[in-house]
Formats: sequence, C-alpha cells, structure tokens
Amino acid sequence: MPVCVTHLANSIPLDTIGRICITSVTEPSPLRPPNPFGLRSAPPSPPPHAPITDWGLSIDPPLTLSDPDAHRWDETADVVIVGLGGAGVAAALEGLERGLGVIAVDHYDGGGSSAANGGVYYAGGGTSIQHEAGVRDDPAMMEAYLRTEVGDVVAPETLRRFCADSAETFEWLRRHGAPFSATLYSRKTSYPPLDRFLYHPDSSLAEPFRSHTPPAARGHRAVRRNGNKPWGLGAGIWEPLRDAALARGLTFHAQAEARQLACDARGRVIGVRVLRFADAAVRARHAGLIAKANRWIAMLPPTFPGARMTYAIGFRYLAKARELEASARSAAWIRARKGIVLSAGGFICNSAMVRHFAPDYAAGLPNGTLGDNGSGIMLGVSTGGATGLMERVSAWRFLSPPRAWGKGMLVDGEGRRFVNETWYGARIGDAMVERHQGRGWIVLDRALFRQSLRDAFATDTLAFQRDITLVNALFAAVKAPTPEALARKMGIDPKALSETLLAYNRSARGHVPDAFHKSTEDMAMLERGPFYAIDASVDAKMFPIACMTVGGLIVDEATGAVKDHAGDVITGLYAAGRNAVGICSNLYVSGLSYADCVWSGRRAARAICGASSS
Repeated sequence: MPVCVTHLANSIPLDTIGRICITSVTEPSPLRPPNPFGLRSAPPSPPPHAPITDWGLSIDPPLTLSDPDAHRWDETADVVIVGLGGAGVAAALEGLERGLGVIAVDHYDGGGSSAANGGVYYAGGGTSIQHEAGVRDDPAMMEAYLRTEVGDVVAPETLRRFCADSAETFEWLRRHGAPFSATLYSRKTSYPPLDRFLYHPDSSLAEPFRSHTPPAARGHRAVRRNGNKPWGLGAGIWEPLRDAALARGLTFHAQAEARQLACDARGRVIGVRVLRFADAAVRARHAGLIAKANRWIAMLPPTFPGARMTYAIGFRYLAKARELEASARSAAWIRARKGIVLSAGGFICNSAMVRHFAPDYAAGLPNGTLGDNGSGIMLGVSTGGATGLMERVSAWRFLSPPRAWGKGMLVDGEGRRFVNETWYGARIGDAMVERHQGRGWIVLDRALFRQSLRDAFATDTLAFQRDITLVNALFAAVKAPTPEALARKMGIDPKALSETLLAYNRSARGHVPDAFHKSTEDMAMLERGPFYAIDASVDAKMFPIACMTVGGLIVDEATGAVKDHAGDVITGLYAAGRNAVGICSNLYVSGLSYADCVWSGRRAARAICGASSS
C-alpha cells in the first residue's frame, strides 16, 4: 500500500517506505475580481487532495542515514546541483567562483528551457546596454513597474533586491561571455525583429502602465542566430556560463536522472541518488533518441497549428528513450557536503501533472523542454518541502503582430471585452483563462482584416508571426455580413456583441475613455462589413496557446533554502528557477524567468557559502 507525501506533515518515516505516491500540494486559488494590474497573492496552504499516482516520476522516499560516512558514496562535492539549466549553471558558476567544489547532474544534456528559449533576459536599473542605447532606467523605476506584474507573490524586499541587483547580475553575464547588443526596437511587439536586441518585453508601453511609471526597454536579447527561428537562442547566454563553469572545475554528468535524496539523522539533506548509463554505446543511442525528440518538439513554435503533431512525434521518441532508461541504467550516490540545489525546471511537459494541478490549461501546448517534468519539485516534496502556486500557468496569447489584430477587440464567450488588446500576451492569457473560462475571439471588420494580411508581410514581422496570421485569417476566421450574424456563428448573444462593438467604436472615436485604458491610436473603428472573428481560446485548433508552469517549492527568499509546511527551512536543500516560487510566479513577461533563474541560482550558491545575498 503506497504512502503519500502531502503538503502537510507526514508522521510516517519515509525511509521505511518503498515508493512515494505524491498528492496535490495546492488547491487552485479562488478567483479574485480583476484589477488594473492583475495582482495576486500566494495562496495559503490548503488541505491535500486524495492520493494520486506519482506522474511517472518514480521518485523514491529519502534515504535516512544514521552514519553517512559508512554509506557507499560514488562521488562527493561541496555542492550538488540537480538540473543544469539557467538556474543550475548560475548556481554552479557562482559557487565555483567562491571556492566550492561543484557536481551537476542533468536528466538530459543541460540547458533546458533556458537554452531553448528566445534568448531574452529581463534586466534593468541601468544596464550597460541600456546606457549605450540611451534608455533611461533605474532600480526604483524597474521595481515600480515590476510590482504591477509580480504582485506580492514575493516579499517587497525580495523584489527590491532583485531590481537593485539587476544591472550587476547582467554585467556578470557579460563578463562570462554572454553577448548582447544595444540595437533598440521601440515599438510594441511580442518579439522583436531578429536584428534588434533591446526592446520592451512587457506591457510597459500600454496603459495604465506607462502612466504608472515611465517605460524602459528591459528585454535584452542574446546576439545569436538559429536560422530565422526565434527560439534556441537562450543558449547564447547558457553556453558561455556552462563553459566558464567547466573551465573552473565543474564536474558535469549529463543523462543522469536524480531519483532520490539522502538525509542524515537530523534531517539535513546530504546527497542524491542518480541513474545513469554505464555503457557508452547505449548512452549514445539514448542521446540520439533525445536529440530526435527535441528536434521535433522545437520544429514549430507552440502557437503554430501544426505544433500539436510535431510535439506528438517528439514524445514518441521520448517514449523510446524511456524504454532504454528502464533497462540500461545503474545507480550512483553523490554526496553533498554543504548543500543540494534543485533547479530542474517546471512541469509543463508532464501532462498528467498539468491536468491535476492546472486543468484549465491542459488544452494548451507546453512551452518548455523534456526536462520540465516536475521531478525537481517533487524531490523537494519528498523531504517535506512545501509548494505554492502549483495551479499557476503562464499562457501566452499574443495579439500583435499583426498590429491590426491588436487594434481590433478581443471578446469572451459572452461577447464582452475583458483586456486591453495591446497588453503583453501572458497578461491577456491570464485574464482569458482565469476569469473568462478560456474563451476569446479576435473581432475585426473588413478594413482591419485586410490590414492584418498586409501586416503579415511587414519587414518587422517574423516568419512564424506571418504564418500564424495567414493560417488563421485565411483558413480559420468566421465571417458574416453583420455583427449580429457574426455573433450567431460564434455561438454568443448577438445583442451582447453589438453593445460591446458600439462601446468600442465610441472609445475609438475618442468620445469616451476606453474601459481598459486603450489609447485611441491603438484602436480602430469597426464599422464596415463583412466582420470577422478568429478563435483565440485556450483550446483553439488553429491558434494553440503556449503555456509554462510558474509555481514550485516555497523557499526562504533571502537564501533560496526550501521551506517545509511549518515554514522552517530544510537544512541542506535549496531550490532555484522554476523549481521554486519566484519573481515571475504571478504574471510573466519575456525574459523574467531567465533573470529569476540566474538571480536565484546565484542566491543559493551565496547562501551555501555563507555569504550575504544582498
């Protein structure tokens, strides 16, 4: 009979159990009424769900050692890092610079979502690149804006420290070889042209944000090319950090999966058991299968219609790799003299976990890599670690480009507007899924529909943005001669849509302020038929929505040490990046997770060294 690790205290010693069955560690937060900035608090710890399966992670209960020195350890280091993505490599390099010996393990080859992303790093407060581009910014301005996105999922002093550290952290990246450029793109966009490397990756150019604090371009994109694809560029930041860590003595074990932690008699986490391939030929075959899986998954952006098929093919190769793992790996124990850092990513690529914790987002496509399976989070849970915001998913519903879509109006399943259509895509997606049942339709008139086709071929529109526009405009749009007829085809109340359209046109003419702070220059009067509607819902067949998880282990925000359900730290165990609740766990903006990964990874290493994190 399996025994379950819950969010609450478990009185049964885990070292007497043969298998863990993890239970839910959070309940979805109750919906709150919308507010101008969408602020959200971390929810209190609720009672657990009924026991469920272990989501295919096969994590074992911690091994308790009364005499750690008598245990057979295969390797030993000051610090062991589980997951060498953005957070893990930052922790490794910071620790090595401070004189620690570091071993890192990764289920795959390292990099994770940090290396696979678009290469955007959110930095401000007056970086060297901002100065070169003539962008005015300081830590107080950065904090004032980010407070509108972060809410109070972290303490005010934590956000203040993150912003105060931002410029120094960015220069640390540059010193280690991460390449950036001051070529500025000043317009609103979901992603800049490939020859522009500094831009606004958030909602700061839109109201009410620009009136709250002056906007500043804080999206620093790494100078790297992957053909014409805006993904796989994060490696431009990760690879220099990895190379710097290896040059300083990092021991890195790729294709080594962490399955179990070890604790001493006092409960201090002191080691980890990993499974790895002993036979080099089998390891190479496994690497080939994973490479094929990654190629198929990365073939198309997750917002492109055909991505569902390429993802499915990729996961077939992953299943073959899993079969090899089950039959050809052996165990090794690695001891950590000073601490273990969990930095293995979120769980968006574990569909069973997503369905359990965030079922409203299950229809979306994962914006992540194969290592985002929740294993790092659940390793922490196995030792009694508490979690928060596991129901939080960042769903990206970008409307611009094409710029014409952003000038139209987005309505819900009742025909009512609910956002400023020029806001950052994660804010739009959050409002749509959390408060409008995941339903969204982009409504255009004839002139705006035709303009969207011209926008698709604009010089600053990327190929994937062009293709998404054309596929949806030409093959998925609902068309009708009048707003009332359009509403009937959409399955919504004709009167409601007509009233919404009338109010929108009054604001577009400047007769009344827009209810969602949209400026008249970003609006168009929708007057001449035929009228069009494009399905932008969470389950839209031709317009998939990209999703990533942002909840995780609750940590001491000064050190990154994992906390238990009573609020006490678990000695020797730290979490960073998307294994932990962090700066981007309320509302995401481009590059904020990467920045949080690097900052929180360095924070953990400093804490392990006993140094101040300020």
